[in-house]
Amino acid sequence: MTALQDASQLQLDRLRRAWRGSALPGFLRWWGGELAALAPPRLRYAFAGGQQWYAIERGKDAWVLRRAGESIALATADDRDTPEHRATELQRALAACDPADRYIALVLPAAQVLRRRLVMPFAARDNLRQVAGFDLDRQTPFRASDIHYGVRDLGESAGEGRFVAELAATPRAALDPWLDELAGLGITPDRVDVAQGAGLAGLDVLPPQRAPRRVDRRRRLNLALAAGIVVLAIVAMVSWLHNREATLNAMRDEVESMQADAKRVGALRQRLVESAGASGFLARRKVESAAVLPVLHELTARLPDDTWLERFTLNASGQIGFQGQSPQAAKLIDALKGAKTLGEPSFQGTIQTDPTSGKERFYMQAKALTPKPAAAAKPAAPANGGSTAKAAAP
Repeated sequence: MTALQDASQLQLDRLRRAWRGSALPGFLRWWGGELAALAPPRLRYAFAGGQQWYAIERGKDAWVLRRAGESIALATADDRDTPEHRATELQRALAACDPADRYIALVLPAAQVLRRRLVMPFAARDNLRQVAGFDLDRQTPFRASDIHYGVRDLGESAGEGRFVAELAATPRAALDPWLDELAGLGITPDRVDVAQGAGLAGLDVLPPQRAPRRVDRRRRLNLALAAGIVVLAIVAMVSWLHNREATLNAMRDEVESMQADAKRVGALRQRLVESAGASGFLARRKVESAAVLPVLHELTARLPDDTWLERFTLNASGQIGFQGQSPQAAKLIDALKGAKTLGEPSFQGTIQTDPTSGKERFYMQAKALTPKPAAAAKPAAPANGGSTAKAAAP
């Protein structure tokens, strides 16, 4: 895990050096400075991210406080006044700004600060102050223990792998008494800089141990609000997913219910079709099957009066079989010719004489004919002016 962190940090350092070595940061600083210079001071303060810089500098016999970038003094703490009065004057001028947005720079005279341009390798950018501190004895006529110094990256390239930095140094003997005097007046500078017109040069020779420690409550609040926004966004996403899942489940249940209803309707339709088919089949069979009564009626009408039947059958295929006795069984074929409800009469087996009655016992077969409705409505006339059916036992 440590090797991975080291590799990530090395990659980040390379990207940071590449960014600093490009011309884009310097262009953005120049462009932002030019745009800020064109804006009115109040508008510039309003859009300065909340920070308002004040410049305090030592006059001949007084401390003068003004806004950075303006030459008009906001307050003057005369040495002839008491320390309490001078502190009150300065604090009254600073009270117009929120302490969280208020930054104070102690402005030194240009003659009191030594400034040098340094050409350094890109590798020194990450620890610029520390690297410059090793070379103070060579770059300045003072010992490192006798001065306060600061170094900044000018954002200028000095050839391949090098950049330009600026070193600023001032004697401790001159700066420390002013810092102590300001501390007695309740002023703790955030920077020790050099005047550049009415503004600040951007240097900082304030020793790190004397820099004020700030607690940015707004940043903490903004971080808390950002964390709250992230949490609320996650909650909203989870709620949306939950609602979507609940809606999908409800739709799925509704679809399943509709599918069950559709299956029931399909089953009912199938039963209806089967019932209709069965009823149609029965109706067709009824229409196609020969009726028994017309056949019996015609047999009764065509058979002679001295002939009777002992058995009569009519199956589903329309095959007729009847058995009986007659004095002259051979003439029954002629009697049944031309019948409308049965056809193809023929004897089955041989004709035998019954010893009891003395008549001929016969068994005949025929095929039932389905009569037309009009023809079936009229009963057939007997062939020999016959009588009604004569099915009787001997």
